[in-house]
Amino acid sequence: MEPLALGVAAVAALAIVLIFVGLASGSPVDPVQARLTQLGTMQAKNLEELELQAPLFERTIRPMAARLSGSVARIASTSFTQQTEKRLALAGNPGDLRTADWLGIKAVGALVGAGVFALLFMVVGVLDLPLVLRVVMLPIGLMFGYTIPEFWLGGRVRKRQHQILLQIPDALDLLTISVRAGLGFDGALGKVVEKLKGPLTDEFRRALAEIRVGKSRRDALRDIVPRTEVPALTNFIGAVIQAEQLGVSISKVLQVQSEQLRIERRQRAEEMAAKAPIKMLFPLVGCIFPSLFIVILGPAIILIMINLKT
Repeated sequence: MEPLALGVAAVAALAIVLIFVGLASGSPVDPVQARLTQLGTMQAKNLEELELQAPLFERTIRPMAARLSGSVARIASTSFTQQTEKRLALAGNPGDLRTADWLGIKAVGALVGAGVFALLFMVVGVLDLPLVLRVVMLPIGLMFGYTIPEFWLGGRVRKRQHQILLQIPDALDLLTISVRAGLGFDGALGKVVEKLKGPLTDEFRRALAEIRVGKSRRDALRDIVPRTEVPALTNFIGAVIQAEQLGVSISKVLQVQSEQLRIERRQRAEEMAAKAPIKMLFPLVGCIFPSLFIVILGPAIILIMINLKT
């Protein structure tokens, strides 16, 4: 046991000596300078990683769109720019797009459409088609690529408005319960924003942020209307603003609006149920009835053909 104990003691002593030698030989480093060097390395690495982790749209399409948006914006009129801003606001500003970005995307779409139709021009060039018809494909491609983003934006607007319309009754019920429980209107809006998710709560969150920075509640709520253009929400905001102006109890107004919106939701459900048979008629006629005719009349037709041959 003694040789083992001596070996362990020798190894421990050698380790302690090496530690002291390493500490003594190391040059003193300024901790501030070391921290700055570390931060600089981390920042460069993080910037490079962030650039590589960015989506393809952010790294390719957006810079190209930004370069093209300037030339397109000089051609576009003021009314067109205002209309574009309004449509982007109605769509919820997808991808934090602004008017310049959107115009650049439309310009990129026009170039892509022209390229696609140019390929078609090369394909049909082999065929014996009139030269005028083949040349017309290029401007058609430009117009096609320029207008395609508008269809996508219109779909986003309709989808967002539909989501707001479906969310209004639930949000108004929670708002009514919160106000009747003793919360103020702003506190009740905060509770709705906390408990629910969707485009309507995003608009309420923005209104609350504007109220906190000093904007009046009336103006903050009124600004929601042009960003949504949903009639039910417009009526609700108008009723709330009018109640605030006239000094009417906000809880009674919310209760009346909640009951009215529930009735409208039930009526919309009944309307959709009434339209269902008409919508089912087209797949029935196009898909199910031909199969039934084949199953029912197929054997009869085969027998008739056999009898005619005999």
